[in-house]
This record gives sequence, C-alpha cells and structure tokens, in this order.
Amino acid sequence: MRTLGKARVEPNGMKAIIYAAGIGKRLEGVFGKRPKILLPFGGRSLLDWHLQRLTEVGVRQLVMVTGYERGQIEAALNVLRPRHPLAISTRVNPDFTEGSVLSFHASIPDLESATEPVLLMDGDVLYPAEMLRRLVQSKHSTALLIDRDYSTADDDPVLVPIKDGKPCDFRKKWSGEAEVVGESIGFFKVDPADLPLLIEETHERSTGAGRADSYDDVTRALVLAGRFGYEDVTGLPWMEIDFPGDVGRAKDEVLPAIRKLSS
Repeated sequence: MRTLGKARVEPNGMKAIIYAAGIGKRLEGVFGKRPKILLPFGGRSLLDWHLQRLTEVGVRQLVMVTGYERGQIEAALNVLRPRHPLAISTRVNPDFTEGSVLSFHASIPDLESATEPVLLMDGDVLYPAEMLRRLVQSKHSTALLIDRDYSTADDDPVLVPIKDGKPCDFRKKWSGEAEVVGESIGFFKVDPADLPLLIEETHERSTGAGRADSYDDVTRALVLAGRFGYEDVTGLPWMEIDFPGDVGRAKDEVLPAIRKLSS
C-alpha cells in the first residue's frame, strides 16, 4: 500500500510562512481567547499538525506571523520546537485587527530574502501531507491549490475559475464561464521571480484605505497578472476552521480521513 503521509522526501530550500495573526471572531465566543491555530485535533494542536506536515514534505524553514494572543503561540512553539526539525522564527503583525494584508506586510523581510520558492499558508487549515506535497512538487513555479468539490451553502469560499488551463480570477462570489471552478485551499507556492510583484502590491495596500484589504486581494493581483498555475486536490480531505461547527467536523470526519489516507 502506498503510504502517502510517510513517503521519504529530501529536504528542500523552500521557506514556509504561516499567517496566524487573526482573532477568529466566529470562534472566540465558543473557545475563548485561544488562537485558531492552537485548537486541538486528535490530541495535537493545529500548529503541531502544520509542523509535522511541513517536515513530511521536506521544508526546513518556517516563519510564523502572529498577532492576536501571540504569547500563547510563542509558548506553544517553545514546547514544539524540540519535536520538529524546523528552523522556526516569528514575525508580529501589531495591527491584526485591521486587514490581513498587514500580515503579508509583516513578512516582507522574509519574502525579500527568499532565493527559493516560498510557501504562503493560512494557519487555520487541517490537511494531509499529500496536499502540501502536490503544491511543493508542482511543475508550476508559482502555484495554488483548488478543490472542485466546494459548497456555498454555509460559507463564502474564495473561488478560482480556470480558463485556458490557468487561474483567471480569485475572489468570493465569482460567477461566469470557466473550464473549471474550484475553491482555494489558502496555500500558495510563489517563485522568487514573482515575489517582487507580491511585495509591491502588499506595500501599496498597506497604507490608507488599503489597510482594510486582505491578502486575498494581493493574491488576486498575481492571478490577474497570469502568474499562477494550479494543482487540483479534489478528493483529498481537508477543512478550514472558520465556524464552530467546523471544529466538530474536522475532529469527527476530516482527521479520520486524513489518517486513513496516510496509513
């Protein structure tokens, strides 16, 4: 049997940046002042799962962008560092109550210093190593992930339409004609050649009214510029932790499916 989650992967030069600065207001009333990335699934925090998945695909450098209750995340990292072969550093977004583009802005020094592709990752996703592996190993130097099996019944996903084999837009409530339409997973691989545009867009949106923008707005600019390829991960189990009900589904349905995939 193929062991997707345990396949041997050689270390690579990629740097991962996980954005975990937000408050998560929809969950605060249920779980209190706990960052989403510290919620437990199967006896391990989402942060711990991230560190394992990155290790499994050969990533050895991680930058955590924190903000809300950052002391809790720092304390968790102090416990987890000895368990994972990752060089972990942190950046702080002190303006985490404003647009998430400011978290991108906090990570600009790490983007500017990158000489290999960079992984940009939402912190509130539970997923298998295979999903991340497909992104890391994508033939596209700059790539995103899509899932065609999405629903708008109880959420408002960021949609990615595909035309002529490439993403042509990146936004919520998209409608129109396309060869394929999928939901963005929230993970991106960006080639060093495309980082200057990402940095420029981030700088421009980090002042004035632009401070209310999200990093989805920056990503959309790169998509509209034709910089992204894509990988279809439809069928792989994953869950964005956004609503209280997502926590139960992630524990009862998604995590068992991930474990089955990896065994």
